[in-house]
Amino acid sequence: MALVGLAALAAPALGGCGDGSQTTTVTETTTAEASTSSTESSTSTSTPTDGETPAADREVTELTQFATPSGNIGCVIEPASVRCDIAERDFSPPKSPSDCKLDYGQGIALSAGGTADFVCAGDTTLGAGETLEYGQSIAAGLLVCESAESGVSCRDVESGRGFELSRESYELF
Repeated sequence: MALVGLAALAAPALGGCGDGSQTTTVTETTTAEASTSSTESSTSTSTPTDGETPAADREVTELTQFATPSGNIGCVIEPASVRCDIAERDFSPPKSPSDCKLDYGQGIALSAGGTADFVCAGDTTLGAGETLEYGQSIAAGLLVCESAESGVSCRDVESGRGFELSRESYELF
């Protein structure tokens, strides 16, 4: 898939639903005998800072692409937004909104000051950018993402809202 229109990540393209006051974790495990799925919801607590960009291994001020070492997750970050897409996943995203006429569930986005939600998009953030090694972080404005063997987590350090994305599950908080 081609990487198209990433500058359009900001504002309306990333808009989600809800007030963002709940944490949603979905984990699906499939065995030969049964399939189970669990969802947990709880109130999120924020971890605001003093308004400065958080310490990160890499700080950027413009649209920057990065990928996990496995290549399964690719992201694009800028001070206004971050979006991460996943190639292979073992979970099912929520049902696509009726107004989404493009691909849905392949990625999650977060606008600065907003809430995380799945994206409706015809492009992808996969396949480009430098590798963000496990244990490393990248920041743009008040948005920061961390790469781990378990997946990628991105958050707005001022509001505490964000997401975690891995092959096994996702969490919106």
